[in-house]
Amino acid sequence: MNITEVDLSDGRQVRQFLDLPARIYRSVPQWVPPLASDARRMLDRRRHPFYRHSEAAFFLAQQGGQTVGRIAVLENRNYNAYNKERTAFFYLFECEDNSEASQALFGATLEWARRRHLDRLLGPKGLTPLDAMGLLVRGFEHRPALGIPYNPPYYASLVEAAGLRKSGEQVSGYLDRSVEFPERIHRLAELVQKRRGLRVARYRSRRDLRSLVPRLGKLYNDAMGATTGNVPLTPDEIQTIANQMMLFADPSLVKIVFKDDEPVGFLFAYPDVSAALQRTGGRLLPLGWIDILLEFRRTRWININGAGIIEKYRGLGGTALLFSEMCKSVMESRFEFADIVQIGVENDPMQREMRDLGINFYKMHRTYERAI
Repeated sequence: MNITEVDLSDGRQVRQFLDLPARIYRSVPQWVPPLASDARRMLDRRRHPFYRHSEAAFFLAQQGGQTVGRIAVLENRNYNAYNKERTAFFYLFECEDNSEASQALFGATLEWARRRHLDRLLGPKGLTPLDAMGLLVRGFEHRPALGIPYNPPYYASLVEAAGLRKSGEQVSGYLDRSVEFPERIHRLAELVQKRRGLRVARYRSRRDLRSLVPRLGKLYNDAMGATTGNVPLTPDEIQTIANQMMLFADPSLVKIVFKDDEPVGFLFAYPDVSAALQRTGGRLLPLGWIDILLEFRRTRWININGAGIIEKYRGLGGTALLFSEMCKSVMESRFEFADIVQIGVENDPMQREMRDLGINFYKMHRTYERAI
């Protein structure tokens, strides 16, 4: 077993790292490849904003001349400074069902982190707070929502064999048009808007959304970035994430809650173009972008993968307003099904409310940790 740290200036090694998942999942119909340009950017220190404040290393496991595993290890200095921790993240773990390879990969990861005097390993967790996290541990029969991890069932055993234990879990829910959404939620949402002076803005063009990007970044940081275990986004990260989101945005599905002229809440939903990414292998060129544009019109699925409201409005009906808009995104459109992604299991009140609304939590992802 040979473990190699990827030289990011070596195109061959970078391709070996990026190409491994396609081989592991070649016979798995559920797997959705990432957008190739996004995957490549993670290994580009000049283009990804993460490297302006932090660092990462990427390792390959090779046996008999063939790549059998990979992993990334990150030191997010902004995260550690904000949370007063010395945590390393692991990410992009892919491996054949090969305990020797996975143990060696985690060994290299731990050694890299020790040299930087970090004392905990946590993951899978990515380069920005909006990178999806966790290993899939339930719902393997379902295709993942766009950008949400999928992995074989044996990955949990490989990770646990390396000494990692459960840190947290996130569930994803399913909603379809047949659900009878309680009318009281809509009434409460209307009442909240009147009493609190809130309004929900909807958009017609990507140009309108782009003009809001700086304010939406501040809104995200106000609503989510100040929570424990998270970290505010930098301006460069906000712009990079916005550029990625605009590729798949349907402006009519992006809803912003305003108090007067100030955004105080958001709901982001996107047409699910996963089927097109499966057909194109995640490549936009030369003709993949045409398939993706066509899938925008064909798909009957949406992904609801971002919702939040600043703290002062959460206990005052603001959550009901988000639920109401979530329902409208499905019921008042051509879409028939929605994936509501990655809600922390510790948020038990929200899960209970969502179950009462007819949402079935049918997938689960798990994060792992160990002391270094």
